Amino acid sequence: MFYIIVFIFGSIWGSFSNVCINRMPYNISVINGRSHCPSCKKQIRWFDNIPLLSYIILKAKCRDCSANIESKYFIVELVSALSFVFIFYLFGFTSTTILFFILSICFLIIIFIDLKHFIIPNEITYTLIAIGFLKSFDPTLNQYLFPNHINSLIGGVVGYLIIWIIIFVYKKLRNKEGMGLGDAKLLSALGFWFGWISIPFILFFSSIVALGFAIPSLMNKSKTMSSQIPFGPYLVLGCVLYLSLLEQIILYLN
Repeated sequence: MFYIIVFIFGSIWGSFSNVCINRMPYNISVINGRSHCPSCKKQIRWFDNIPLLSYIILKAKCRDCSANIESKYFIVELVSALSFVFIFYLFGFTSTTILFFILSICFLIIIFIDLKHFIIPNEITYTLIAIGFLKSFDPTLNQYLFPNHINSLIGGVVGYLIIWIIIFVYKKLRNKEGMGLGDAKLLSALGFWFGWISIPFILFFSSIVALGFAIPSLMNKSKTMSSQIPFGPYLVLGCVLYLSLLEQIILYLN
């Protein structure tokens, strides 16, 4: 029963994530104004805005104009719901669960916005930075996952500086931007959440994943070495891999 509730709760937050994904890049408020169909501009009725179910019942089409509804909406809601269930399965009724709920929602928003618009909203990264640092003062949190405030602060500073240095050096050598400060802020946020020790692992994992996706595109010439690549999603995946392998990493370091 609890898992069903968590699943529904996650799908609702997935629906809110879709609002953020669609509005944040255009600086539109995410709390004011009803959602509407992008094609006919008519407001979406409440019973056509039920997470997951409405997409299935409407057969992925607008009720008014029959325009196709992007599968992105369903995917975001489903991934959010499943993420919530998985997090709840791992940590149960704890503050760690709430923190990872927040992180998973932010990760979803970052991935879909960066993939389409090549930006990472400051509203998301600054929120993650604030939460990441503030939580480090709570001694009751899972110390296995979250660092104290000293390690958190160092992680945040180191995370930002590493990307900033890469941007600075690349610009000096190539006279153009290689990465964006949004990536620096995101890595800083991850440093605030998981401490300085996480930074090299997140960077390593994200670079490997990015390389794995880039090589086929370079081989079939759909992209070139100078093509713009959103690195935010890879930082997110690198962080997920770091957390998934954290136990093995700790055993290795010890």
